[in-house]
Amino acid sequence: MFTDLEIAQRAKMKNITWIAKKIGLKSSDIELYGAHKAKISFDAIRRSNTGNPGKIILVSAINPTPAGEGKSTTTIGLGDSLSKLGYPTMIALREPSLGPVMGVKGGAAGGGYAQVVPMEDINLHFTGDIHAITAANNLISAVIDNHLFHGNALGINPEKIIWKRAMDMNDRALRKIEVGLSSKKETPRFDGFDISVASEVMAALCLSTDMDDLKSRLERMIVAYDQENRPITVSDLKVQGAVAMLLKDAIKPNLVQTLENTPVLIHGGPFANIAHGCNSIIATSFARNVSEYVVTEAGFGADLGMEKFMDIKMRAMDAMPSLVVLVVSIRALKLHGGVEKEAMKEENVEAMLRGIRNLEKHIESVQAFDVPYLLALNKFASDTDQELAALMSWAETNHHPISLSEVFAKGSEGGLDLARKAIQLTSGNRELHARPLYDLSLPIEEKVKKIAMTIYGASDVEFSELALQQIEEYNQLGLNQLAICMAKTPLSLTDDAKIVGRPENFTIHVREFKPSVGAGFLVALTGSVMTMPGLPKLGAYENMDVLDDRIVGLF
Repeated sequence: MFTDLEIAQRAKMKNITWIAKKIGLKSSDIELYGAHKAKISFDAIRRSNTGNPGKIILVSAINPTPAGEGKSTTTIGLGDSLSKLGYPTMIALREPSLGPVMGVKGGAAGGGYAQVVPMEDINLHFTGDIHAITAANNLISAVIDNHLFHGNALGINPEKIIWKRAMDMNDRALRKIEVGLSSKKETPRFDGFDISVASEVMAALCLSTDMDDLKSRLERMIVAYDQENRPITVSDLKVQGAVAMLLKDAIKPNLVQTLENTPVLIHGGPFANIAHGCNSIIATSFARNVSEYVVTEAGFGADLGMEKFMDIKMRAMDAMPSLVVLVVSIRALKLHGGVEKEAMKEENVEAMLRGIRNLEKHIESVQAFDVPYLLALNKFASDTDQELAALMSWAETNHHPISLSEVFAKGSEGGLDLARKAIQLTSGNRELHARPLYDLSLPIEEKVKKIAMTIYGASDVEFSELALQQIEEYNQLGLNQLAICMAKTPLSLTDDAKIVGRPENFTIHVREFKPSVGAGFLVALTGSVMTMPGLPKLGAYENMDVLDDRIVGLF
């Protein structure tokens, strides 16, 4: 059995100009990054808007195990299968962050025979978009401290600077630091780092429709408060033009391909547990304009990525998906049925059936948006015939559409049934009835409670004293019309990662808010979720090496 990397290295990739031609692009419409990567020009993007967009299929999942359940693999495999059946299809994904690549996940370009290539490039520096976002974020930080150094004309309160520095790596040692210690003229203050994909710059880029929209969003970003508690924005610092300049290439979507040469756009990479978790509006909109189906994903489970996809991204696009595919794995169901991580590969039909309660909650969450759903049972090598049969029988008995997905082992051939069922479920116009979960005019507390109670199944929401104070401030500043971006553990429906399954009578604890005005939402930080992750004791980096320019080891 070949590793993912070995499969990718044996792939017969087409020149990216051939992939571009497949979706109607000329050589002048793309900017080459070697033979197999390219960026799409804005002229081509504008020209593609014909007013007859294709259908969006969103791939989400149940609450995952720490290693993930194969959501990207299913997304890629479904796209390949739709293409194999003769339907013009594009896949739209997020770019992997280096932190998780070096940590637990070890890559995010799919797996087995359902991969995006060149996989090693995508998982590492790709076209430099995340590095550009890091530089843009840190330029703002540098300008803030420079402003303090040169007299602080804006009256910034050093204790109320909310903008953090960024790095595209899991580095827990940088969560809290002290800066301004190198000379007496500097202003010493506490600071910290977010992982780059949690930066508001990333969110703003992903939710922008073009460069003018991005500039407008950058201007509105709040970075600090003055001594009178008035917000200080990027525009006040006069740095928005320079920040936009650093993002002039990063805003263009990246074109690559699957192992089966299906066109893929990889653009943007916000985390779904601490940001909105979806690829860019620019990429998704372009993909809709040049294909009949767009298969895209939202990070982690339906409680995080899917909810934000519907309430943040789709609201900004004024669209809704035609179908949600919920990825289910036997191993995750066993985990939610009470099995320890170390025993997930052992057969346990009873535990798996207990874990179905977690799946049932996610099905209800999809139904809250009035969007059709399809279960994709992502088959792992450790799954037994008895476990597979039991889950398929449960789905049939309870009238849940389901398909056994074997795209990891078989590529598009392993997803043909999934694709046919997806086509059948999207043949009508039911998406016209789909709607966001809440109205933006609702009070901040009510929007948070709507998400927590409807999507998580919480019985109540508890706001800390700080959070309540912030809500009052946001009301006074007119920020109460923004969407809500919940920051929560992905491993549980609650804000406690240790609580699995489908708990009842629990409370979500909102400890504080962070305004992301440029992105168009308020981030509600719950439980102990961190915006800078840490590396595990045994990281994926231990299995990587390079020989000349060839990657060896495992992703």
